[in-house]
Amino acid sequence: MNRFFYNVGIYALSPLLMAWMGLRARRAGGRWEVLSGARFGHYDAPSTLKAPIWVHAVSLGEVRAAQPFIKALLDQGDTVLLTHMTVTGREEAAKTFYMAIQEGRLIQQWMPYDFPGSAQRFLLHYRPRMAVLIEREVWPNIIAAARSLDIPLVLASARFSDQSLRQTLRTGAVMREAYQSFQAVYAQTLQDAQRLEQAGVLGVRVSGNFKFDVTLSQEHVLRGRAFAEALPRSMITIASTREGEDELFIKAILKQSERARAQGMNLADRVLFCIVPRHPQRFEAVAGLLAESGISFVRRTEFVKTGETGAANARICSRDQNLVLLGDSLGEMPRYYAASRMAIVAGSFLPLGGQNLIEACAVGTPVVVGPYTENFEQAVFDAIEEGAAQRAPTPDAAIQLALQLLEEPQRLSRMGAAGQHWVQKHAGAVARVVAGLNELKKDRGTFDPVP
Repeated sequence: MNRFFYNVGIYALSPLLMAWMGLRARRAGGRWEVLSGARFGHYDAPSTLKAPIWVHAVSLGEVRAAQPFIKALLDQGDTVLLTHMTVTGREEAAKTFYMAIQEGRLIQQWMPYDFPGSAQRFLLHYRPRMAVLIEREVWPNIIAAARSLDIPLVLASARFSDQSLRQTLRTGAVMREAYQSFQAVYAQTLQDAQRLEQAGVLGVRVSGNFKFDVTLSQEHVLRGRAFAEALPRSMITIASTREGEDELFIKAILKQSERARAQGMNLADRVLFCIVPRHPQRFEAVAGLLAESGISFVRRTEFVKTGETGAANARICSRDQNLVLLGDSLGEMPRYYAASRMAIVAGSFLPLGGQNLIEACAVGTPVVVGPYTENFEQAVFDAIEEGAAQRAPTPDAAIQLALQLLEEPQRLSRMGAAGQHWVQKHAGAVARVVAGLNELKKDRGTFDPVP
């Protein structure tokens, strides 16, 4: 398939795509502005930035991954145009880069839909000096428009699975042309680089994963540890659960609770489980599942009433012997991990590709993952090899393993230290990519993408 047929397809399917975006926005909540002018490359006022570096971080995960990279750009004096497709990504970046936005050094905008006109108008309006796409955001018309305007394209912290390779090869010329348009591609792992080369990308460099350069909020870490000290039991966080997994973990918790009761014990005396759904639109659904199960639970948002002190929050969790804390908040994963003796990183117990375990390891929290970790396969393999993580086949087995590890404090301590050492050892991806961008800027000299 070439780009002509690609465009025929997206125009023909655009009503369905708009309807899907509208449905997604309704479920997620927030201001998605699905049919706004910005989504089609129309703007009310001229850009306030001159020749910014354009960084595209599509959603929450990419925004978190890109944070240290964007900070490094701002710290060296670059201005940044930051684009997103989802509300959660946009809101996270708005909080993280609040001061830079107020100072006019960074502006946020919606990524335009990948129609030829939308892409062209967007780039002519903002005139970026270069474009940096994070992880795997490759859109043929955006890339073709950048190439026609002589805007250098960089793919950073790129991950490229076997499935992505198969899809790219099936689509033929349109994606092959897009991948061959990058001036530089920085892959997370050697395996990613090899697959990208099979897709036709030339000169791929292995720079590592931006997520290893994560800068954790010390406020969140300290608050999490204060909560753990005040809590008279251990917390196990079940992080980034996806649809279908919550039911399985709730059943596993109920099973362990019944087993403890049969032995004359109350599981809530020993442990507090914290379930943190991956997507905020599922907070209410998971609360409903917990209520239906009969498990006594409390919501993280109830803590706001206490003034956020560890002791007061611990009392709320102990009230009514709550067995589960529902993590219905955004941007607080370091807090949950810091409060936990163990972390089960979900998204990996159904064939969903897995979620990032690096943040938990950076805090020093031992990790259990499931069998489906294709999106983070090298990171998971390395973490297990380093002794920072273990794998369990099912949610029930993961809960059992976590409870067993709570009985082995020395082993937990070794796992936590191994995780922190592993993260520190792999840091440096941001510095490598920024150095490459600076070389590219030097080679280009004074740059204006539009004559």
